[in-house]
Amino acid sequence: MGGGKVSKAAVRPGGGGNAAGREWSEGYQGGDAWAGSETSGTSIFDPVLCELAYSWFCPQGGTILDPFAGGSVRGIVASRLGRQYIGVELREEQVAANRLQGDQLCADLPPVWHIGDSRNIDRICADVDADFVFSCPPYADLEVYSDDPNDLSTLRYEDFRPAYFDIIAKACRRLKQDRFACFVVGDVRDKKGNYYNFVGDTVEAFRAAGLHYYNEAILVTSVGSLPIRVGRQFASGRKLGKTHQNVLVFVKGDGKRATEACGSVEVHIPDAENADLGEEL
Repeated sequence: MGGGKVSKAAVRPGGGGNAAGREWSEGYQGGDAWAGSETSGTSIFDPVLCELAYSWFCPQGGTILDPFAGGSVRGIVASRLGRQYIGVELREEQVAANRLQGDQLCADLPPVWHIGDSRNIDRICADVDADFVFSCPPYADLEVYSDDPNDLSTLRYEDFRPAYFDIIAKACRRLKQDRFACFVVGDVRDKKGNYYNFVGDTVEAFRAAGLHYYNEAILVTSVGSLPIRVGRQFASGRKLGKTHQNVLVFVKGDGKRATEACGSVEVHIPDAENADLGEEL
């Protein structure tokens, strides 16, 4: 149960001034969600978002648990940043593609991808004590990744939701106390054009698992051809186009102790002169 189809599309270099994302992405070829590529026709997980999430919310040398492993991006970035990555993915062909990428790029600390149903993550990863739970789950039935009946993307939403809650609860049991979790999600429409409230359900699932809702950020994605594609649906049904994903951060235990476990990060604080200039602008 992953966040993207098997893909061989080349990933464009990461942006945002982050060296690790750019350093390896020029040589990366794999699939994931959601950085997006207008030229390749596939979606890939943003490597710079990975770098920020790991640097901010996971201790150096920590273990990352990903219940919807999908493509190889999250595992490769974790390895390059000195974190042990452990993912669970249903599709054997996707895991084979991930492992190929991992062997090529992560000789010193190879990511681990297990083939299996994430609903069994408590047994598959019974010996894992995670420092960070990080994933991009299937967006309900927005994109069906296989014809396997165990694939969550094949389920009706009323069946998807309890399975999704169960996987989150089991993954969070493997998370250490006073640690963070992060899911990258976006809302999805049903067949009638109404939102399922997938983002809200994700928050509810983590709260039901005993975690606190701690942060939300908006990942702005490329507009690309969206204005062209959304024109007809807006004219006929007033549906707006989306160019963002929701980055949801949760904490198990105490936020201050979780922050201490992650260590310090470099924070640039503008000096008084620049701050005044910003207020004038």
